Amino acid sequence: MKKEKLTEKILILVFLCIPLLTSCAGEDSLDRIKKSGEIIVLTQNNAHCSYTYRENPMGFEYDLAKEFSRYLGVKLKVLTPPWEGLLEALKNGKGDFIAASMTITPSRQKEVEFSDGYLRIQQKVIVHTNHPRIKKLENLKDKTIHVRRGTSYAERLAELKADGLDINIKLYDDIPTEEFMRMVANKEIEVTIGDSNIALLNRRYFPDVKISLPIEEPQLLGWAIKKEEKRLLKKINEFFKKIKKDGTFAKIYEKYYANVEIFDYLDLKKYHKRLDTRLPKYENIIKKAAEKHGFDWRLIAAVIYQESHLDPKARSFTGVEGIMQLTRDTAREMGIKDRNDPKQSIMGGVKYLDILYEKYNEAMDPDRLLIALASYNVGRGHVLDAQGIARERKLNPNSWAALEEILPLLRYPKYYKKTRYGYCRGTEPVRYINRILTYYDILKREGIS
Repeated sequence: MKKEKLTEKILILVFLCIPLLTSCAGEDSLDRIKKSGEIIVLTQNNAHCSYTYRENPMGFEYDLAKEFSRYLGVKLKVLTPPWEGLLEALKNGKGDFIAASMTITPSRQKEVEFSDGYLRIQQKVIVHTNHPRIKKLENLKDKTIHVRRGTSYAERLAELKADGLDINIKLYDDIPTEEFMRMVANKEIEVTIGDSNIALLNRRYFPDVKISLPIEEPQLLGWAIKKEEKRLLKKINEFFKKIKKDGTFAKIYEKYYANVEIFDYLDLKKYHKRLDTRLPKYENIIKKAAEKHGFDWRLIAAVIYQESHLDPKARSFTGVEGIMQLTRDTAREMGIKDRNDPKQSIMGGVKYLDILYEKYNEAMDPDRLLIALASYNVGRGHVLDAQGIARERKLNPNSWAALEEILPLLRYPKYYKKTRYGYCRGTEPVRYINRILTYYDILKREGIS
């Protein structure tokens, strides 16, 4: 009898606790996000997701996530676990959602919930421009295809191989698609696979690659959420509908993907021509600014050409503007009211370069100047990261030769994960300076004084 009453009391307590348990369970991610005032995005540190450019965070996925945090009225925190660990990090509560240009696939849908697709992409074969044209899948026979482990590319290639396509699949850990594209461009590997958006975005940096035939039907990218987070999922879908309707999504897309089919690389023939047609318009301003800050005016002219082709209306997809390609924040710091005014831009840009130059007073010229130029291009933060790695390797952090070796390493997770400013397209400042020195040398040889 006592046992029956005890059982009855336990049942009553259980039923009484159900509303409390439901209430606790109802306090899902969305409630916690609003209470804490912060949302955590899991993404990737690369050119199409999230990265730092001239000290400013940016990237297609970063900008979307930032807009979502504003939509919720909370701050955004960014975490970048390895690609292979993204889903586990989400399921283990390390972040609230994944925004990493992740393709919605059946295998992934078994593990997580996906938002409505926000961008249509297609997996493409990527080879060198000199490679024989690949017209059909059978042309991949006996080829070794290099891709990252855990990607939709690896999944699709495994399907093709199971269906009888005789290919070799070489898998790598946590190497981004853009790095495989660089390897193809440099003929280090023959074939890789990339989503069309990533391939088109990075082809501007690696013009020697050719985007070939698709290996899969068009797919959609989506944000990933834990299975039980239905309210957060609903909020994300509402957010995408809103920004697609009000033009915000299109604005962010245009910022990163506008004109990706067009190659904007320099050739020396145009350079020689523009020395006659464009340089004379700004020569006096350049000389005045260079003299004021103690630089060779021909070097400044070379910097300006590399930045904008001597076009005062130039605008980069990264948001920098004007003949010296200044960010809005830098322009404000230099007292520039109109970045598109060539006089203001040149005077302010050279002043900023001089400020950077003064920060490297432990280096000797020409290293000091080249390090300052690298900071102008990619941001002082990434140069400081490279100097830190140089010290660890017992290299001279004030030597451009050392930083020229170190900066490209910042595109590898192995190195940038240990740095303050993270991923950097480290080959860019090296290429940037090499081009400037080429233009500078031509100006000197032309006898322009």
